[in-house]
Amino acid sequence: MALSRIAAMGMGLVGALAGSQGPEFAQQYEQRLGGAIDELAAIVARFDDSAAEAGLDREGALGRLEANPDDLVRRQGESAREAAERLARLERQAERLARSDGLGQVLVLVREADPQIADAAYRAYEPAVPVTVAGALAAGLGFGAFWLLAFGTAKGVKHGGRKGMAYAKARFAKRRAPPGSGEPKDPGAGIAGTGGPKVFRAKESRQDRV
Repeated sequence: MALSRIAAMGMGLVGALAGSQGPEFAQQYEQRLGGAIDELAAIVARFDDSAAEAGLDREGALGRLEANPDDLVRRQGESAREAAERLARLERQAERLARSDGLGQVLVLVREADPQIADAAYRAYEPAVPVTVAGALAAGLGFGAFWLLAFGTAKGVKHGGRKGMAYAKARFAKRRAPPGSGEPKDPGAGIAGTGGPKVFRAKESRQDRV
């Protein structure tokens, strides 16, 4: 029990350390999110300007490009549509992050983080000591979650180990038990054991008489 508690405490500290970095990572992610939005907005704006010069709106220009038999032109249309859709998605995410507090931002990232931005933020991330209420709360949640996980796992392993030892002891005791002590005798063996000698003695008595 002591070892399981020590292991749970260690895992809890790991969870607290990891959880405390959540709000700080969310802030750095939000900064990179803003940069990605600015870059995509510039690309989409240039596309809209080109479409307007041709007398088309965005959808009309995208439809013309995607319907073009030239594979290169069609791919350009697909790339432009993906950029516009990603821009809209990131703008919605930025609005949700702006409306959320520290823990709320972490939850937003858990649900809908952009893989490219999250990877870039993770590579450049530098751990920081949490000095905000959100960081302290995140550390507490991380500690509790990891502690419960580690303690429950250790308890399950210990319970399974006890069952395994009990089964092994029962098997060992069964093998060491003398024959016939634990299992009923074969009815046929009992009859042969009681009737055999009597028949033999009867035959011997007949021979003596002769």
